[in-house]
Amino acid sequence: MLIKQKGLWGKFGSVLTNWNLPMSYSVGMGCGISKCTACCMDTEQDGPASQAQVEENEENVVEAIDLPRFHEFTIDQLRRATSGFAVENIVSEHGEKAPNVVYKGRLDNQMRIAVKRFNRNAWPDAQPFLEEARAVGQLRNQRLVNLLGCCCEGDERLLVAEYMPNDTLAKHLFHWENQPMKWAMRMRVALFLAQALEYCTSKGRALYHDLNAYRVLYDSDCNPRLSCFGLMKNSRDGKSYSTNLAFTPPEYLRTGRVTPESVTYSFGTLLLDLLSGKHIPPSHALDLIRDKNLQMLSDSCLEGELSNDDGTELVRLASRCLQSEPRERPNPKSLVAALIPLQKDSEVPSHVLMGIPDGTAAFPLSPLAEACLRMDLTALHEVMEKIGYKDDEGAATELSFQMWTNQMQETLNSKKKGDAAFRHKDFTTAIDSYTMFIDVGTMVSPTVYARRSLSYLMSNMPDEALNDAMQAQIICPVWYIAFYLQAVALLAQAKESEAQVALKEGSSLETKKAT
Repeated sequence: MLIKQKGLWGKFGSVLTNWNLPMSYSVGMGCGISKCTACCMDTEQDGPASQAQVEENEENVVEAIDLPRFHEFTIDQLRRATSGFAVENIVSEHGEKAPNVVYKGRLDNQMRIAVKRFNRNAWPDAQPFLEEARAVGQLRNQRLVNLLGCCCEGDERLLVAEYMPNDTLAKHLFHWENQPMKWAMRMRVALFLAQALEYCTSKGRALYHDLNAYRVLYDSDCNPRLSCFGLMKNSRDGKSYSTNLAFTPPEYLRTGRVTPESVTYSFGTLLLDLLSGKHIPPSHALDLIRDKNLQMLSDSCLEGELSNDDGTELVRLASRCLQSEPRERPNPKSLVAALIPLQKDSEVPSHVLMGIPDGTAAFPLSPLAEACLRMDLTALHEVMEKIGYKDDEGAATELSFQMWTNQMQETLNSKKKGDAAFRHKDFTTAIDSYTMFIDVGTMVSPTVYARRSLSYLMSNMPDEALNDAMQAQIICPVWYIAFYLQAVALLAQAKESEAQVALKEGSSLETKKAT
């Protein structure tokens, strides 16, 4: 319970004078606490005993992760995965105005991915980009958003990472809607990030560029992860910090170089974010600490959750991270050791602490999705007949405009013939007629691809059906019918897990369309 005496926390007066207090806890990767005497503020290189702990840590948390090896994608694969880099799939903070845009997408195996597309001038030489991407791509850790691959084709430079569906720390901390982030979750974020940095350091990737709340993403279980994108610069010769200069390590302003100690400084600013619920400049925060004016520093939403002792320890740690002399800052191993004792409710899943439904729980399917799960093609045919070409309004307008030409009239006739055959369940004729329409290439219609896809399914041709369903999605990225057809085609190929992903996505889009 917060005790109000001389401000919000009465015990903070000793923060600046007791830097070297020992912490009586061992370094562990989970949230549980085991006691032994260890000084968590030691910034020297680790000795043999500490190295043994690192190896134990990695075994406990990070190595048991099932991901494909780093892969070099083609631009066509990523264009297909993102529906042609559709605006609807942009997930980066500043949308399409960002110099390097991030898209969500799905590979052919239904794996969801995030694709960072660099500005064309960012990495003019392919080799440095490939070397950096391959090095980062060797890392595999449950605390990271792992890098799955890259694309280096012509002047295109792209990174491909795991997709994190539950937004950023910035969204949940600064712009929350349903509930403020609980203290237990804030400390879990701090620990998991420290563990991510410790892992990266142990693998020779100690530098992280522009560490901030937007670099922390939440996975399907609502566990926070550190984005792998920050392990590479935004360009070969670009700046390592894009944020306000008030949050930039002082030595970087002098030298323009990022060091491991610079990363620790940025971690300190994140600790202040977690404590205050706001993005407070470090200099202002340190002034508040020196003046013992900590009521201004703490998030009022934490009243009743944050104890004096925990608050004191976090401020002490943040202050050490923000030391003007880089060598006085703690290393990642020390950060982990200091944060272990601050963990609360470690047995409570992250999604419960965040108040977000379990991402692994069974997703409620709509009646149409249930029909697809049963592979009830007749029900799907009835729905597609009923909705007609409602999702092709732009194409229909263009069609009517071009009806003046004989070629277009013939194209329209092939489409009309295909529609009639589809209505009467003559799927062989429907396939032939729709193929004539598509091959002319004058018009692009997601509904025609969808109808030919279902016709292929009715004709026991799932491979062709899947290709058409994915083509319909490329044309119309948020059309639930395209996802349902993909799901049925995947079920026909006995790819049940991939089909479940497509069903879930389609049902989610159908629900959004209905609301």
